[in-house]
Amino acid sequence: MKLLRHGSRGNEKPGLVAADGSVRDLSGRVSDIAGDTLLPEQLATLAALDPMALPTVEEGVRLGPCVGRVGKFICIGLNYADHAAETGAELPAEPVVFNKWTSAICGPNDNVEIPRDSQKTDWEVELAVVIGQPGRYIEERDAMSHVAGYCIANDVSEREFQLERGATWDKGKGCDTFGPLGPWLVTPDEIADPHRLAMWLEVDGHRYQDGSTETMVFRIPRLIAYLSRFMSLQSGDVISTGTPPGVGMGQTPKIFLQAGQTMRLGIEGLGEQCQRTVQA
Repeated sequence: MKLLRHGSRGNEKPGLVAADGSVRDLSGRVSDIAGDTLLPEQLATLAALDPMALPTVEEGVRLGPCVGRVGKFICIGLNYADHAAETGAELPAEPVVFNKWTSAICGPNDNVEIPRDSQKTDWEVELAVVIGQPGRYIEERDAMSHVAGYCIANDVSEREFQLERGATWDKGKGCDTFGPLGPWLVTPDEIADPHRLAMWLEVDGHRYQDGSTETMVFRIPRLIAYLSRFMSLQSGDVISTGTPPGVGMGQTPKIFLQAGQTMRLGIEGLGEQCQRTVQA
C-alpha cells in the first residue's frame, strides 16, 4: 500500500493511492496514518479494503507529511560510505545518532524556509523508516517485523549551525520545514529490498545526488536493533537512514541553497518530492 495524508496543514486526513493512481480517502476507516494505525494488524485491515470503493479525493489536493503525530524523528549521520568520503570523515565504528525536532516535519511539496542569518543551507535525500510494531531491545533478526513502511525524507541541514556553532548537530538539523516526509508511506510488501533503491536529488534541474541505498554502512536491521538499546521505538517514530554523496558542502566549490530555488528528489518505489525555498 501507499498510504498518505491529504489536506491543509494541521487538518490532514488519511488516504491511500489506488491502482489507477487516484487518491482515496480513508477517513471513514481510520482517524489518521499515525499511532495504532501503523500496527501490523491495522495495516492488514487496510490492505484488505477495496481502494476503488473508497471516496475519491480531488486532484491537486495538498499532501501532508505521510505519517502523523511523530514521537521521535531520529537521524543517522555518515551512514553512506561514499558520502563520508566526500566530507572527509572516517567511517564511524557505531551509528552516528542525532535528532530532528518534530516541528521540522512538513509535507513533501511544502516550501522549505531558509533560516534567518543562514549562509549554508544544504540538501540530503534520505530513505526514512517508519516504526509500526513498538519495541525495546530488539534483535536484528526480528527488526524488520517492526517496520510499518518507508518514505522519502529530505534532511535539510544548515551546515554552519550544525558544524560551526558548538558540539551538537541538532541546531542545524531541526529548523522549521527541515523535515519534508512523503509523499507516501509505502508498506514493506511493495519494496523487495530497501537496501537496493536508487535515490536522487536535483536543485533547479541540476542533479547533485545520484546514489543508492546499497552503500549504507549500517543497514536497517542493525539501526533498529542499535537504537532500541538506547530508547524504546514506538509506532510512528521515524528513522532517517543517511544520504549518498552529492550534498552542497561536498561540492568544489561548496554550493548552498538560496531563496527562490527548487529541489526535486526521489527514491525508487517511494515517489518524488518537490520543494521551493523561501526566506524565513
